[in-house]
Amino acid sequence: MTSVKAGRVNQGRVLQALHDFGPLSRADLARLAGVSRATIGSIVQPLLEGGLLVEGEPQRGATPGGKPARPLWFAPDSPPLAAVHLVPGWVEAALVSADGRILAAASGRFQVTAPAATVVDCVVDQLNTVLAGSTARALGVGIAVGGIVESTSGTIVACNLMPELSGLPLGPLVSERVDLPVHLDLHPRAQAVGDRWSGPGRGEQSFASIYIGEAIGAGLFLNGAIHCGPAGAGGEIGHTVVDIRGRTCRCGQRGCWETIATRDWLREEAARLHLPAAQAMTTALLAGLSAAGNADAEELFEQYARNLALGVVNLQQILAPGLFILHGDVIAGGEALRGRVERQARSYLPTRSAAEPQITFGSAHDRTTLLGAAGLVLSQSFPLVG
Repeated sequence: MTSVKAGRVNQGRVLQALHDFGPLSRADLARLAGVSRATIGSIVQPLLEGGLLVEGEPQRGATPGGKPARPLWFAPDSPPLAAVHLVPGWVEAALVSADGRILAAASGRFQVTAPAATVVDCVVDQLNTVLAGSTARALGVGIAVGGIVESTSGTIVACNLMPELSGLPLGPLVSERVDLPVHLDLHPRAQAVGDRWSGPGRGEQSFASIYIGEAIGAGLFLNGAIHCGPAGAGGEIGHTVVDIRGRTCRCGQRGCWETIATRDWLREEAARLHLPAAQAMTTALLAGLSAAGNADAEELFEQYARNLALGVVNLQQILAPGLFILHGDVIAGGEALRGRVERQARSYLPTRSAAEPQITFGSAHDRTTLLGAAGLVLSQSFPLVG
């Protein structure tokens, strides 16, 4: 590893330690980053000079007569981070501080079938709105989008839910118009960054962050680093085949996990069972019907948990992330669904061990993906990789 790259990686570890534990002394940062006390000064000095970090007031040392430590933390006036979360028909942008506070937000809507130029305009409009409120130049822009992306070129390769965007070099187009570097990545991978920086993945060395709604995707944080395939490939766990004779998926394959665990599947099954409000069925409605004693709803609720667990346990068997953080429609199922998914996933495993999967849900109406998109900017500037 070159000295420049090593320095950037060590800076990334320092920033991650601050997000995990709050203000820390140089001694604590050296220990958590795995570097010597003599080295930590050269790592943090550029961050101090660049205005990203600031020294706090001297704190009394634990050793009598010792030199008071000055904890480091993100500067209140540090360069902000711009973030965008793009989903079918809707875009949200935010200006985020380096310590994860949302300073400004804006959102806009567009037709799902709108031409690509209209979507780009909507993204740029929302960004300009949040950027206009800051006197400091943003460090960059992170964009989280569903579909298959090529992160190195900032291109949306394919997007089944917004086909007009397939092949769109969204990153370069936005970068040219807002005059900032833009980092484009898969929605669930940005979501994983958000979980790691400020969510249930904080302080964890390995976990899977899975979005389940109109589609399914995963972001993986393994052995202390976000996992990315070549040019950002990977994470399309929704298109792993769980039934080779199953239903045809939007992608053209048969039996993808998405064909048995998305919102569309839930509504189709609810209609087959003649459940109330089947065409508008949600996890929350199903959980309510099940709790009220509707036998068909209870059967569907249990089947849904089994289907969700199937994808979870496949991922556990291959990579063993241990902790699974679920986002999207599923979280409205509450503890009744969470417990079922965890129990079913454990029952699928051939052995019992300390590596049994743990299931937790993200917060309702959180902004994990938006914060993760902002985190992409820091992750690209100071990569958390070895």
